[in-house]
Amino acid sequence: MFRVPRRLAALVAAVAAATGLTVLGPAPAAQAVPDTIPLTITNDSGRSEPVYLYNLGTQLSSGQQGWADASGAFHAWPAGGSPPTPAPDASIQGPAPGQSLTIQLPKFSGRVYFSVGQKLEFFLTTGGLVQPAVQNPSDPNSDVLFNWSEYTLNDAGLWINSTQVDMFSSPYSVGVRGGDGTVRTTGTLRPGGYGAVFDGLRAAGWGGLIVNGPGGTPLRALSPGHGIGVGGVPVNVMDDYINRVWSHYSSNTLTVTPFAHEPNTQYFGRVSGNVMNFTNSSGAVVTSFQKPDSDSVFGCHKFLDAPNDLVRGPISRTLCAGFNRTTLLTNAQQPDADPGSFYQDPVTNHYARLIHGQMEDGRAYAFAFDDVTAQESLVHDGNPAEAFMTFQPYD
Repeated sequence: MFRVPRRLAALVAAVAAATGLTVLGPAPAAQAVPDTIPLTITNDSGRSEPVYLYNLGTQLSSGQQGWADASGAFHAWPAGGSPPTPAPDASIQGPAPGQSLTIQLPKFSGRVYFSVGQKLEFFLTTGGLVQPAVQNPSDPNSDVLFNWSEYTLNDAGLWINSTQVDMFSSPYSVGVRGGDGTVRTTGTLRPGGYGAVFDGLRAAGWGGLIVNGPGGTPLRALSPGHGIGVGGVPVNVMDDYINRVWSHYSSNTLTVTPFAHEPNTQYFGRVSGNVMNFTNSSGAVVTSFQKPDSDSVFGCHKFLDAPNDLVRGPISRTLCAGFNRTTLLTNAQQPDADPGSFYQDPVTNHYARLIHGQMEDGRAYAFAFDDVTAQESLVHDGNPAEAFMTFQPYD
């Protein structure tokens, strides 16, 4: 079912705590964020098939779920059913090859989907929208080439990101032009980067994550968090590294400083048996983690659950990033903010390694808490004038 994107919702609410940056409040009246801003979509993919766009999300003023048409007008979803019933056709005809199209983004927290060659099928239950499940081969969209961007537009500005948390598929970048004319973009692949990710997965022995279309060419690569459930990678693929981390910190201390602007807020982790206990500066145990499995690491959930609090959540986010980037054995001071130290262990998240390595700016959203130390492919502006999505070549 549709929900506000977890990563953006948490980031907007807690970016100051997590990164030490300042979240701007509502802009002054003379620079207030308008009810809609333009999103210009450029098709530089080189593909000839038609493209379909969908702007789906939660209207922030009402809390209702629905979709926006090209003008930014909101349409609430009708009641769903059980079994799920087909949703209304919310598609917008996208730009032709080499062309651009501008639509309006309303104050939403949601997603801009795009599909290539055919429309997506969406369904409604009594609880809301059912989104495509990329890990389910029986999903009606399993043979469709598609992707999406996540965004939140509210009175504090625009946050928009490219995402590979669920899959790596149709390549695109995102951007924002601020009221002062400054343009920031992210998510741009290096030339040849699209094919290099798939080739790299095969070379690393992770080719089982790749889902091919009817013609035999890749539609997507599942993230290992999804792929582990369908046999794309072994369920124990990270166990060797996890075991080494657990052994190391049975006789050493892991120091977590989760807030960049609060260097004196630290937590200290030591392993006892199957549990890593974290204490504060007074020596009191503040939270404990059972030894995670590979699924917990890739999904940043289960044994690495991260509630939206100020203690367990930030520690778990840091652990999740350290496990995926495999920096926990090389740096006892976490989080590690040096991308040059990431993914150096032979047992690592090769999916994240390859995607980051093929991005021009090195930034990607390859796992749920890739925003730890601001490694995520996100742009923000408190006074946005225009947003961008650019479809990139499949080379």
